[in-house]
Amino acid sequence: MMFRTRGKHLAPAPVRALDAMPAPESVQVAPRHLRIGEMFAASFAVTGFPSEVGPGWLEPLLTYPGRLDVSLHIEPIETAVAADRLRRQRARFESGRRADFEKGRLADPYAEAAAEDATELAYRLARGEGRLFRVGLYLTVYAGTERALAEQTSAVKALASGLLLQMQPTSFRALAGWTSCLPLGVDAIKLSRTFDTASLAASFPFTSPDLSPADPTDTAAPEGILYGVNAASSGLVIYDRWAQDNYNSVVLARSGAGKSFFTKLEILRCLYRDVQVLVVDPENEYERLAVLVGGAFLDLGADGVRLNPFDLPEDAEKVAGTTNALIRRALFLHTFISVLVGEQLSPSERSALDRAVLAAYAAVGITADPRTWKRQAPILSDLADALRAGTDPTGVALAAKLEPFTTGSWAGLFDGPTTTAPSGHLQVFCLRQLPEELKSVGTLLVLDTVWRQVTSREHRRRLVVVDEAWLLMKEPEGAKFLLRMAKAARKRWAGLAITTQDIADVLSTDLGRAVVANASTQILFRQAPQALDAVADAFHLSAGERDFLATAPVGTGLLAAGEARVAFTAVASDTEYAVATTNPNDLVDVEPDGYFDSESEPHDGMSEPVFTTADIDDPDGMLL
Repeated sequence: MMFRTRGKHLAPAPVRALDAMPAPESVQVAPRHLRIGEMFAASFAVTGFPSEVGPGWLEPLLTYPGRLDVSLHIEPIETAVAADRLRRQRARFESGRRADFEKGRLADPYAEAAAEDATELAYRLARGEGRLFRVGLYLTVYAGTERALAEQTSAVKALASGLLLQMQPTSFRALAGWTSCLPLGVDAIKLSRTFDTASLAASFPFTSPDLSPADPTDTAAPEGILYGVNAASSGLVIYDRWAQDNYNSVVLARSGAGKSFFTKLEILRCLYRDVQVLVVDPENEYERLAVLVGGAFLDLGADGVRLNPFDLPEDAEKVAGTTNALIRRALFLHTFISVLVGEQLSPSERSALDRAVLAAYAAVGITADPRTWKRQAPILSDLADALRAGTDPTGVALAAKLEPFTTGSWAGLFDGPTTTAPSGHLQVFCLRQLPEELKSVGTLLVLDTVWRQVTSREHRRRLVVVDEAWLLMKEPEGAKFLLRMAKAARKRWAGLAITTQDIADVLSTDLGRAVVANASTQILFRQAPQALDAVADAFHLSAGERDFLATAPVGTGLLAAGEARVAFTAVASDTEYAVATTNPNDLVDVEPDGYFDSESEPHDGMSEPVFTTADIDDPDGMLL
């Protein structure tokens, strides 16, 4: 027991419980190795390095199949001290070169190369383009027996030799070598080499050559988000869709391959970067995500939830000098009615519809004068009345086709003005409660609502996610609308992300292939055997990539960005997994009764959330 003096009295000093501190039960020190509990360990210091390295050059050591600790100690050198040392080193090189010249000796190529490197480094240091660092690289090999340790040591030495690294054992300093590899930040060996900024950046443990920038010496922090881990190594795949030619992406996978999980992870990480995300959700897979991150959830098809296709943009009168919002709305209504009735309109029907649209707006006082555009817009029944009011039988016949949506069974979605105008950093438009006959037109209606926000005067990055896009692509007019959005989104700082499992329907049409072609980012997860040939032809997959997609595990896919391709596995923290998972086994304890029932009780689109952050384990408050 330790004591400390307080005047004339002795009081016991507080002693930290040793059993609360992580430590091995014993350490036995030998000249070249240690015995740590039941394990044996041998440490090495790297004293020789290759003259040139690229990004991720330490990857073979970091992915060694055995237990190997790699420790990199970095100490910056003051710029003035570094400049002075470089000046003296260059003077020694020049002195040696002149001495060799005076004595008629041939120039030493190694000395000449070193002199050139020192000169280039000195100029970069003078221009402020880099700094110098003292770097110590140490390795510790572990094994269960001395014999196994010798075998592991030989394997690590062979691997290091292939990397042009020279290793020296920490003989009679085994304990110092081991402690230098522990996460204590203590370099007890002090065998260091001088690195410049570019070389040190290339030595970063998670540096990966996959999707790397054009300049490998660029040391700026990556601007993208984490997509996952390289499927062939432990390198991180960090990707920035906003740095591509356009910001669109397409995710193709069969059901259960992990596309929804990956899409939710990307949404979460885009929200971290202040990107507004708008989701078209046909199967109510994103409600938990919206509620847990404080987003807006609109359940289209629920009682009292409507989006009026006749609404003009809120700021339409402010940009009246550059566009005619009324004419643009009339043109959209042609597309909307075509998708609603499920057939192409004939020229006579288009003519009658155009007259009726303008008449319906005029009936409520909206004309070409921008000052009238703030008045309440007409609804679908007003359009039907305008079609019947004329003497053209074509208009009357078209009005008859609209009766199921104005006075019939499907009138609930169109029998009044817009009830909710969603806003916020995350907006989810759910189509689950819509009848199958209305899902295509509901998707089109939601995309139009989304496009109004994309084309608003507020310039910010937006990501529009269309899940199961094949539902919209089944309708020719809907596919054309989606194609126009894919082509024009980039001009509005927006990206379109399409996910689908019905790959054949997307790739079997010219418009579907055009939408895919307009996506700079293409992500392929495991494919069904029946669709594999079509995918391989559309994306020009090699035989190896084709076989990879045929057998890829869940959550593992191929990221294609132009000519660059990399296989990766999506990774998530426990908190992210709890938010993004769609596995029924994971949700059975947190979902309310009826969540998985197709006939679950409807609710108003913007009602109080049925989930709280208490439903998942979020100790760090990441979602608050």
